[in-house]
Amino acid sequence: MTPPPTSKPLTNSNARRRLAAPTVAMLPRIADSLSFLYLDIVRIHQDDTGVCAEVTSEQRGTETVYLPTAALSCVLLGPGTSITSRALTTFARNGTTVITAGSGGVRCYSAAVPESLTTLWLERQTRAWANDTHRLAIAQAMYFGNGTATNGTNLDKLRGMEGQRVKAHYQLLARQYKIGRFRRAYDPSAWDSQDPVNLALSSANTCLYGIVHAAITALGCSPALGFVHSGNQQAFVYDIADLYKAELTIPLAFSLHASSNPEGEARRSFRHELRLFQLLPRIVTDIQQLLDPDHTYEAPDPAEQMVDLWDPVSGSVPAGINHGNQP
Repeated sequence: MTPPPTSKPLTNSNARRRLAAPTVAMLPRIADSLSFLYLDIVRIHQDDTGVCAEVTSEQRGTETVYLPTAALSCVLLGPGTSITSRALTTFARNGTTVITAGSGGVRCYSAAVPESLTTLWLERQTRAWANDTHRLAIAQAMYFGNGTATNGTNLDKLRGMEGQRVKAHYQLLARQYKIGRFRRAYDPSAWDSQDPVNLALSSANTCLYGIVHAAITALGCSPALGFVHSGNQQAFVYDIADLYKAELTIPLAFSLHASSNPEGEARRSFRHELRLFQLLPRIVTDIQQLLDPDHTYEAPDPAEQMVDLWDPVSGSVPAGINHGNQP
């Protein structure tokens, strides 16, 4: 078969561009790369070999660590990070979402989503959100798990039941820490006047929202299409974050009731707990399970999923550690 004529002659330059252009078969699937990498105080750029991060320290000078772009679903850029346009282009070609985040990966400020990112989960989210029956079922699953609430329970009843459960949780922790009566109060205009528990809870929740936003964006879902919350660009973020507050942020806040700096300690403790709970892959799995309840999704074992960083001199470099703190 004779190939169709091209509009331009096949020069060496055109041939290289065609080889570099991604095809449908080449596009990565998020199921193949649900790994996250957090970077801070580094310079990320592209060289002839790949995307690398330059880490500078007084003890070791400037070191170069190459990043496994094809195996990364999401890169979170913390404070002190700079990245070149060529490196961003490579991440986009590999389907990697690049997120500008706060220290330790908390607080999501912006996200660059590659055009090759699958819309599978966004489509499932949209279909469920637009169908009142499915939306109520997902809201029920968020509040009480599949099949817990009785049939015919509407959102007003669900909110009331959830409110009672959270209030009982507050009372239990208040008795445990002997702090008397507690009332949740959040006033952004009077941030510093909050009591230590409320201040720590507000701070920890803000951190949690950042982590959840990163996971939602990496999966390709919309942070704005919430099933319980609505009318806000963070509605789905608030939905998913509520799944973890009783386990993570609320007990943490009450444990800091006597702290002189509850806001700072809450942020530091939450970053530590984040590493212990391996929260990012867990959030992704929970979202998949909510949007596709007919299939079972299991959170990957972080130890099994851990990737190495490639180095042209040393070979494999261990991942999951802060190379900037090495002696």
